[in-house]
Amino acid sequence: MKKTTVALGAILTAMVPATLAAQEVTLRLSHWVPPTIAPASKGIQPWAEAVMEASDGRIQIDIFPAQQLGRAPDHYDMAKDGIVDLSYVNPGYTAGRFPIYAATEIPFMVSDSVQGAMAIHEWYAEYGAQQEMSDVKVCFVHPHAPGALHTQETVTSPEGISGKNVRPAHATMARFVSLLGGGPVQVPAPEVREALSKGTAEAVTFPWGSMYDFKLTEEVPVHLDMPFYLSAQVMVMNKDSYEGLSDENKAVIDDHCTPEWTGKVAQGWYEDDMAAKERLMADDSQTFNTPTEEEVQAWRDAAAPLIDEWKAAVSDKGGDADAILEAYMAALQARNADY
Repeated sequence: MKKTTVALGAILTAMVPATLAAQEVTLRLSHWVPPTIAPASKGIQPWAEAVMEASDGRIQIDIFPAQQLGRAPDHYDMAKDGIVDLSYVNPGYTAGRFPIYAATEIPFMVSDSVQGAMAIHEWYAEYGAQQEMSDVKVCFVHPHAPGALHTQETVTSPEGISGKNVRPAHATMARFVSLLGGGPVQVPAPEVREALSKGTAEAVTFPWGSMYDFKLTEEVPVHLDMPFYLSAQVMVMNKDSYEGLSDENKAVIDDHCTPEWTGKVAQGWYEDDMAAKERLMADDSQTFNTPTEEEVQAWRDAAAPLIDEWKAAVSDKGGDADAILEAYMAALQARNADY
């Protein structure tokens, strides 16, 4: 009788349960916001939980919030250099480093943060990620609802910024404040209340939810009700950490690094901001001002030099600024997210 032999290794492999053979990995995720506020609790945390669930527990994500592992401006390098596996980056904290992405910081461009986030993800994947964030994997884009200008006294036109000290959201907003004759006061978000209470700053550009997150309702109770600006954070992953994953685990990460997931994480922050805005509007101690069409145009005209600056910065890096900006605006328009 003919005998059939099978390698012992193959027999043993066949006997090992698939759950034991699957790769198990723990990823360290660092961010710089308090764990209880919307960016973390309604964006980062649900995303991490979804990754762990989709992997059937093979991927564990340990989250380190509130700058435990490093300062907010250092988070891109923390992921790039492998200090952490995943990090939450505000590109606007490192002025000039990501000139293409800085288009998202130009004011008066985005009216809808959820659709706008997906538009930014799609646009940047094609026009910027490989040029200026090629040493990490970009997972998702995470903006708040379009933020507003919050002041101690009524400001409805650009002239009202002249002579005031303003805490800007990012580098582009800081330049805008300077263009308008104001003084940018650049302090981290948790230090804004102290700056306002001490008179170091008299106004701030912030998301609506941040008025409660950082207890600013008494400090700046006057609000300009228009989509003033966007600050769009990104979740990035160390490339070696990604490449070291099994194909099965890579597929899970890939499935959670999409424009659709960008929309999901943006939705939670948007809802939180809108709830905060409604709460502010119901508070008699708060004042809302809606600019006229003429005032809106005045704000747009005042911001025009920022577009010229952005084009120059992109061109200096060899980019086709006109084409990139046109693509950005087209992406926003396609999702009805332009302002």
